[in-house]
Amino acid sequence: MRLVKTLPFLLSLSAALGSASAWALPTDRDQPIRIQADHAQLDDKQGVATYTGDVIITQGSMMIKGNTVTITRTAGGDIDVVTSVGNLAYFEQQQSAAKPDKMQGYGKTIQYNAPQNRIVLIDRAKVINEGNTTEGEKIVYDTVKQIATAGRGGKVTESRPRIDMVIQPKKKAE
Repeated sequence: MRLVKTLPFLLSLSAALGSASAWALPTDRDQPIRIQADHAQLDDKQGVATYTGDVIITQGSMMIKGNTVTITRTAGGDIDVVTSVGNLAYFEQQQSAAKPDKMQGYGKTIQYNAPQNRIVLIDRAKVINEGNTTEGEKIVYDTVKQIATAGRGGKVTESRPRIDMVIQPKKKAE
């Protein structure tokens, strides 16, 4: 009986993670979602699911890891925010079929804000993409506009007065 009540929540989770994949591999959204954790608590009334203990969420080429992953949904049942917390939480996703390298993101906290199409990496934030790296206290990435902003992050465990970026030179065609 409990599964019947949580089915709408799991379906909305699938839709949200699928929309996050819209800026990556087009086939990711069609893949099944797998959630692995030591413990899960689903609160249908509040619209909150919390997974704890070495949590791994995968869908196609996308993977989210953290000690705790909390998923909240709106009153309408749509996914609102997915928050992964860890010592470092981790996110990866292949950006295109032509490029097998995956974009990787790290942070003590990683938030995916579905309505705003935004990923926020906070505290010891780092993004690696095609050999290029960006590090800072906080990195915000707009998945639709494909714009990243890096800077100060408020309360963090490791203060970084400046961001640090490494941009690899483009390889010349032979």
